[in-house]
Amino acid sequence: METLYYSRIPNTIAGPLLLAATEDALVLLEFDRGAFPPRAPQFRSASWQEAPERTRAYAQQLQEYFAGRRREFTFRVQLRGTDFQKRCWNALLRIPYGETRSYAQIAREVGCPRGFRAVGMANHDNPIAIVVPCHRVLASDGTLGGYGGGLDLKRRLLELEGISLREQRPLSFAVAG
Repeated sequence: METLYYSRIPNTIAGPLLLAATEDALVLLEFDRGAFPPRAPQFRSASWQEAPERTRAYAQQLQEYFAGRRREFTFRVQLRGTDFQKRCWNALLRIPYGETRSYAQIAREVGCPRGFRAVGMANHDNPIAIVVPCHRVLASDGTLGGYGGGLDLKRRLLELEGISLREQRPLSFAVAG
């Protein structure tokens, strides 16, 4: 059974975070909503050991990012998911700091040009939030789309990276009458 070392970062601009690593790579960074261990299938058989000393380097780089002092993470990540998910997540890792892509652009990049919804689902299942920057993916019209941490956080992360966004269109409803 594989041992994963984890810790929590209680206070960040993204709220509390849960991170986990193997001996040499980050495998999980998620918004800590109190559910533990993570339910994702790739983590079900792991043995979990709380070990802040083993995750300190990851936490340090995240704090530097949130403080605006880091544009690139230098630690290893280990992506765990389906082949399609890993293709999507690797495409996200190629989006430079301060830039965005659309779901459709990512779909084309991973060889599935009509698969923008599938890309959205892969983003939803991204086990390494922020570091694998699904917050940099927008709808084709330039609006935010969705985000596991909430749209307010997505906006804040993009603004932290110097990205200005167009205003979200309000939903409108036709009233029968």
